[in-house]
Amino acid sequence: MKLTVPENISNIKPYPPGKPLDELEREYGITNSIKLASNENAWGASPKALEAIQGALKDVHRYPDGSAYYLTEAIAQHVGVQPSEIVIGNGSNELIEFLVKAFVEDGDEVISSQPSFLMYQKIVQIRAGVNHVVPLIDMKHDLETILGTVNDKTRLIFIDNPNNPTGTLIAPGELYTFISSLPEHVILVLDEAYVDFTDEDKRVDIQSLIKNSDKGCAVVSLRTFSKAYGLSGLRVGFGIVPEEIALCLHKVRQPFNVNSLAQVGALAALDDEVFYNATLSQTRQGMKYLQDECDRIGCTSLLSQTNFFMIDVKGDADILYKAMLYKGVIIRSMSAYGFKTHIRITVGTAAENDRFLAALSECVNELGYV
Repeated sequence: MKLTVPENISNIKPYPPGKPLDELEREYGITNSIKLASNENAWGASPKALEAIQGALKDVHRYPDGSAYYLTEAIAQHVGVQPSEIVIGNGSNELIEFLVKAFVEDGDEVISSQPSFLMYQKIVQIRAGVNHVVPLIDMKHDLETILGTVNDKTRLIFIDNPNNPTGTLIAPGELYTFISSLPEHVILVLDEAYVDFTDEDKRVDIQSLIKNSDKGCAVVSLRTFSKAYGLSGLRVGFGIVPEEIALCLHKVRQPFNVNSLAQVGALAALDDEVFYNATLSQTRQGMKYLQDECDRIGCTSLLSQTNFFMIDVKGDADILYKAMLYKGVIIRSMSAYGFKTHIRITVGTAAENDRFLAALSECVNELGYV
């Protein structure tokens, strides 16, 4: 076989998937491990969602609703926009793909930050676009440099707000000023995957930005059911977008892109305010407890507006990652992101948090980091 692979494809490094939990346990000879590496909901999924999914199993021989009508209507009402301004995706990452497919041609330019979500750059490269990557400054997006990078070929700007992996946030006033300076031909994509965990007074008024997009730079918000709603395994995301952009995204969207179980699960989860509010409350309590204890141990935690945070462990993060694995605690080393002494953890249940802290204290002392 002789393949001719375009250079933009051959140069892509595949997204590195994590090993299944069972395989990690087998490899390291551990049992009953806890996973605090993937920013998942430690309390599972909404009971209402699980019940709705169970009830929908009898219909899986039917194709899903290609328009996701009921879910679209419910989300629109929930966030305060028109149904025509909502686009549903197989995870919010599919919406990133829609945006690049719809608005980026060969040689068009897209701006994102580093570090941030890896898929922005990969999808642009697949489309043969040109990536401009602006390093964070003081753990935050460098809006001044991003603005200076914009030119006539710029089509999209991706800003994850809050940022992953740092958990830092751009203040609304600062973001509004930035948006007002962008030219009309640019689409600003705010990836708000963790907005549910963000203090309400620190969130942007996305409804007003969508409504006023016809007067300047268009703004898109990407959101997900994977985090606060606990539906990571179902892959459901949505975009809040100006109607004109929504029409373009539907042109590149595959039919039946969101499966039927995902649709009914997300619809039920959206209606379960008890579970949603409990998740937010327990996350905030767990975050404060974990950060206070990490600092007491001798590490330094970074303030976060998400369900995860970074910790400076004062030593090699990769070595600590492996040491923690042997204790059955799975965390994320940030060395690949350029933070050689930092780890990132998700807030877990009370029992998981205590187990993490015990393992962290033992490991950083055994390794001589603190």
